[in-house]
Amino acid sequence: MQTLVLAWLCTLVVTLGLIRWRHWHLHLSADDVNGVQKFHQGQVPRIGGVAVAAGLAVALGWSAWRGLVGVEAAWLLLAAVPAWLAGLLEDVTKRVGVMARLLATMASAALAAWLLDALVPRLGIAGLDALLAWSPVAWALTLVAVAGVANAVNIIDGFHGLAVMVAMLMFAAFGYVAWVLGDGVIVQLCLAMIGALAGFFFWNYPRGLIFLGDGGAYLVGFMLAEVAVLMVVRHPGLSPWFCLLVCLYPITETLFSIYRRLWLRGTSPGVPDGLHLHTLVYRRLIRWAAGDAAARCITARNAATSPYLWGLTSLAVIPAVLFWRNEVLLQLSAAVFIGLYVGFYAMLVRFRSPPWLRRRVHPRTGGAG
Repeated sequence: MQTLVLAWLCTLVVTLGLIRWRHWHLHLSADDVNGVQKFHQGQVPRIGGVAVAAGLAVALGWSAWRGLVGVEAAWLLLAAVPAWLAGLLEDVTKRVGVMARLLATMASAALAAWLLDALVPRLGIAGLDALLAWSPVAWALTLVAVAGVANAVNIIDGFHGLAVMVAMLMFAAFGYVAWVLGDGVIVQLCLAMIGALAGFFFWNYPRGLIFLGDGGAYLVGFMLAEVAVLMVVRHPGLSPWFCLLVCLYPITETLFSIYRRLWLRGTSPGVPDGLHLHTLVYRRLIRWAAGDAAARCITARNAATSPYLWGLTSLAVIPAVLFWRNEVLLQLSAAVFIGLYVGFYAMLVRFRSPPWLRRRVHPRTGGAG
């Protein structure tokens, strides 16, 4: 637990520093309030990824000093640099496109594959597993999968605490199964990430004093993907469906967004829109009462959105933890989750959300009523 506590404390303090002395960097780090995916007021720094990276590095360094992890932790941190740096550059310049960030994340995945042999060895799908025996296919799939998960975390990072709590739930699931399997390295990686995210969460939710930013989202997504790949690599008896089910919410969100933009709307998958599931929850379920749209009320409405998606994530994470030894139940749980996601989305689009799911935010107090 020392790893978790140290990561939490380090990230908590670094994040506080970024908030307290934001006048030094806000001209570069401020989030743009304009855009279809912006639901806050005022200038807020979006370089929380700096604090998460600091907490992760310090905690893993402490674990290495105690002999709990070896050089593999250092290699993984090194491999994460391109993905984290590309996202951070976007946070401060607003000029790094999606494709450039995806290519940087693929470079990180390639580094991890080279340094740690972190190549997807199997998918648990007959026929495809045979193709993975051919090295070029394994490399290509690994690069696309890691970059896809990292981008998926960035996509769901739209409201206070949303991506951070979702990632903590996922790392907790990975950490638990790694502990059962006796994999101390993966356990330490998960504890370090949970602690770092918890330290950031303290300042991010519910008031949104600082944002994770692309640097933080890509770092978190990269670490999630690599932990998943390493678990399948290091434990031949572990079904890849466990890892898929744990990460299924952001993956489903991304694939559904691509389908919606490309096939239903005829636009580029890289063009942002305001039709993500979390955006529909914000607009349709968190009902806005009449009155002055004060910044604190907008903040309350923003924060009230995230728990709905935390609950949705748990519908994938909990079955993954319960059935991690049974591939058939994992596959069935994945199919059920996808069905629930599509049904929930369709319900919101058609304005058929049941009354018990709707919340009203008081315009003066910011509380739900």
